[in-house]
Amino acid sequence: MSKPALQFWFEFASTYSYLSAMRIGDVVAKAGVAVEWKPFLLGPIFGAQGWETSPFNIYPDKGRNMWRDMERRARALDLAFVRPDPFPQNSLLAARLTVAGLEEGWGEAFARGVYEVEFAHGLSIAEERVLEGILIKAGADPDSAFEAARSPMIKDRLKAQTQEAISRHIFGAPTFMVGDELFWGDDRLEQAIDWALEKHPAQVGA
Repeated sequence: MSKPALQFWFEFASTYSYLSAMRIGDVVAKAGVAVEWKPFLLGPIFGAQGWETSPFNIYPDKGRNMWRDMERRARALDLAFVRPDPFPQNSLLAARLTVAGLEEGWGEAFARGVYEVEFAHGLSIAEERVLEGILIKAGADPDSAFEAARSPMIKDRLKAQTQEAISRHIFGAPTFMVGDELFWGDDRLEQAIDWALEKHPAQVGA
């Protein structure tokens, strides 16, 4: 009999996705729920609304509240937190590497490493030397990983995953999907888990 399941849709430029990525493994394990990690890009979603950057930059009051809220949330979760500069970070290569890594078994560890260097240490996740260090810690071969990330196959898969997010009406990150039920925001993770336990879908995204 399959376990209850949910999908974790995340973007590396997303502040609140950092909180979810660093805690979701323990939370779902305790609940007995399976999770599928789904990296995607928010750029096309924001662009369709006429936004050229994060809404946290467009609306200053919203941005100030978010940064303060992140400080409080990170402290409560015992996570280090710094504001990356620039914000948002260019997450394209990191996302492509994660797509490749999820197929090879090191994707989740790599994704957590990306979030850690970005939001705990303030490093640029657009720099290959930074990503190379994360790949090594995740148990991946950097040369093979970068080659895969630059392949048409992986590029197309990330594009398709982003398009899937759009088609499923995902508008921000993190988003948790249980079947067609959408839960947006790190503070909705537990609610998504409760829904998965109640509905017990046969498979992730079913």
